[in-house]
Amino acid sequence: MRLSRYFLPILKENPREAEIVSHRLMLRAGMVRQQAAGSFSWLPLGKRVLDKVCRIIREEQDRAGALEIMMPTIQSAELWRESGRYDAYGPEMLRLQDRHERDMLYGPTNEEMVTDIFRSYVRSYKDLPLNLYHIQWKFRDEVRPRFGVMRGREFLMKDAYSFDLDFEGAKAAYNRMFVSYLRTFTRMGLQAIPMRADTGPIGGDLSHEFIILAETGESQVYCHRDFLSLPVPGADTNFGDDTEIGGIVKAWTTPYAATDEMHEEDVWSGIAEGDRLSARGIEVGHIFHFGQKYSKPMGASVTGPDGKEHIVSMGSYGIGPSRLIAAIIEAFHDENGIVWPESVAPFDLALINMKPGDAECDRVCEELYAQLSAAGKDVLYDDTDQRAGGKFATADLIGLPWQVIVGPRGVAAGEIEIKNRRSGERETVAIAEAATKLGVR
Repeated sequence: MRLSRYFLPILKENPREAEIVSHRLMLRAGMVRQQAAGSFSWLPLGKRVLDKVCRIIREEQDRAGALEIMMPTIQSAELWRESGRYDAYGPEMLRLQDRHERDMLYGPTNEEMVTDIFRSYVRSYKDLPLNLYHIQWKFRDEVRPRFGVMRGREFLMKDAYSFDLDFEGAKAAYNRMFVSYLRTFTRMGLQAIPMRADTGPIGGDLSHEFIILAETGESQVYCHRDFLSLPVPGADTNFGDDTEIGGIVKAWTTPYAATDEMHEEDVWSGIAEGDRLSARGIEVGHIFHFGQKYSKPMGASVTGPDGKEHIVSMGSYGIGPSRLIAAIIEAFHDENGIVWPESVAPFDLALINMKPGDAECDRVCEELYAQLSAAGKDVLYDDTDQRAGGKFATADLIGLPWQVIVGPRGVAAGEIEIKNRRSGERETVAIAEAATKLGVR
């Protein structure tokens, strides 16, 4: 993509309304535009990151056996009355009526609707286990939306819902999502720590929040240092082997880890001081087993192997891709801007022409642009006539992993400069070797 033809509305000054780093940098880098309190348009750069995040989420949900569907954003109030949540949910739910004066709502979540889909089609235990997910916009009328997309009113959510014959099956489904989440966040360059979360009236211990450590985190968290070195399951993980998956979950839930709300000081004090890690954290995912909370009042049952009707056991599993992008920025930034992990960067590299109009600079840039693009690299080619300082500032602000700098002096010597955004290291290489240096074979 040529920057001269791209829509990238960079802001030079810090927006006054931005309270945290991610909000400030997303506005400055032209990723989003705030349309109303807690509501944002995603501009081209931001949409590219959002798509990459969603692609990783989809790949890992599919790997774990979940099936993608798409449910409506506007839901019937009658489904929520069946579950008993319509009146209990509170003012965060946006309620409305259609032209026929039927009560409707803008979905804040989809437990009722997915349960209705399940009960309409599934009759036998032979069709289980089943896990359905979608990536859909949600709306919750927060009383005080803040921190940009970190806590907005309208947000993108991956929500998955599992259906099983009994608790043992539901636990196995929960474990599969647990491992899927470990892989998902690791692929995005994040080190997410699963921490026991409140299960409310449901009880039990099948509820975990996945927390990344960040100095700007919204909550205090406590965990054993062992988490920093635990091996994350690889791509060859067999999600069809409940014993293997259960072993991974046990390894990742044995060391102590708790948010401030679940922290147990007596247990914490029993951990050697050198093994304690107390830090700020940001929640990036939540998985939760709620049993028959929705399936029982809504009559979602199947015929079991014993010939009797069984109310199915359910769980839900959420990741907020839009919120997750803000969390990634909170974890990866410096004084000059965003520092994207390579897997979610909007482009792989910035190709910077220091002197557009110079015949040799233009020739080398065009050749590199064609070669890198043909090799599958996403290249943002800065072919604008902006001054050098502005080009470098833009490249640093938007945080692409690599910068390829082409200037007349270097070209005359048969060289270009390559900069690694994360480390700041610069290396001068021969033009003929540049593509190989950037991973093109």
